[in-house]
Amino acid sequence: MVLPFLSPPGPSRSEAVMADCYTELEKAVVVLVENFYKYVSKYSLVKNKISKSSFRKMLQHELNHMLTDTGNRKAADKLIQNLDANHDGRISFDEYWTLIGGITSPIANLIREQEQQNSS
Repeated sequence: MVLPFLSPPGPSRSEAVMADCYTELEKAVVVLVENFYKYVSKYSLVKNKISKSSFRKMLQHELNHMLTDTGNRKAADKLIQNLDANHDGRISFDEYWTLIGGITSPIANLIREQEQQNSS
């Protein structure tokens, strides 16, 4: 099944995602999904999974401001081990999505705290 918002007519999907026809949330979801598959197709030999080295590259290039402590190999390896639920040494999309949830939850808490401080 092809979702209509993932197959827009005309320009490429990336160009369409940036078009005004999508909400900010829709754009964000598409970017998150495409980012995962960019590293799968770019660096991984196993279909639909990211290797440890590719995952480390993704952390360094895509999340370097939010995950500054993953800049060293030990921290990245620990993060991979924690995410790698089935211990196959690779990160599946579900395991990647767990990372996204782990990143967004503290950010949501910070935003809520700031809003509460601003309203008092």
